[in-house]
Amino acid sequence: MSWATRVLRLILRRPRASPALAPARHRPPAVPPVDPDALASAIGYSIRNRDLFVQALLHRSYHRQGHDATLSNERLEFLGDAVLNLAVAEYLYATFPSAHEGELTKIRSRLVNKRALIAYAGSVELSRFILMSANAAQSVGKGLNTIIADTFEAIIAAIYLDGGYAEARRFVERQVRGALRKGLVATADENYKSMLLEYAQANGLGAPRYVIAREEGPDHDRTFVVDVLLGDDHKGSGSGKNKKEAEQAAAREALQNLL
Repeated sequence: MSWATRVLRLILRRPRASPALAPARHRPPAVPPVDPDALASAIGYSIRNRDLFVQALLHRSYHRQGHDATLSNERLEFLGDAVLNLAVAEYLYATFPSAHEGELTKIRSRLVNKRALIAYAGSVELSRFILMSANAAQSVGKGLNTIIADTFEAIIAAIYLDGGYAEARRFVERQVRGALRKGLVATADENYKSMLLEYAQANGLGAPRYVIAREEGPDHDRTFVVDVLLGDDHKGSGSGKNKKEAEQAAAREALQNLL
């Protein structure tokens, strides 16, 4: 019996024995089936080997509920990380023909870091497919973000193994281009506060002032909303997980309104 068949039997099928014959303490918990059609539609890839993608969605926390720990997505995550880095490197090499090695390395680091992976995963709504424990699913912040980012890399590996490198590269490039177009990731440092200050001083508008308009969310997952003013005029607003991020977002909106 192949490992892939074992995955399906362990993950997608309920135990055949009745509760009377199989005490609850010996039965692994039921696993919600993965809808391969919905997943294929979300990631824009026609799945051949369903078993492979089920494994790519399996976080190790799920195995603590009684499943075989060797069947988690960690090995696929390892492979997907390598494929991601190669695909992004090729994309940048072709897109920026005049950039030197140092510049390409810096840009690639921004396109493969955890924040970028979260953006890519969000664009395909990957979080709704991940198989993990209830505690992991209810975690917030860094813990859950790591699970989502790692699963995205595992999906890249699954596409690579299922359809070849060309398919994996197309998937990665599609996510990167989409995130760049939407402004979810950037290829360069963009200090909007500095840019706004330079513009305001050059045009006699005085120095921008940043005011916290409100704070939203629980203490462990706070969001700050900041307004930026030139003189007494409101020029923009922005939000972020910290004041610095919110101020940068507000300055960016102010520049969009002024230019």
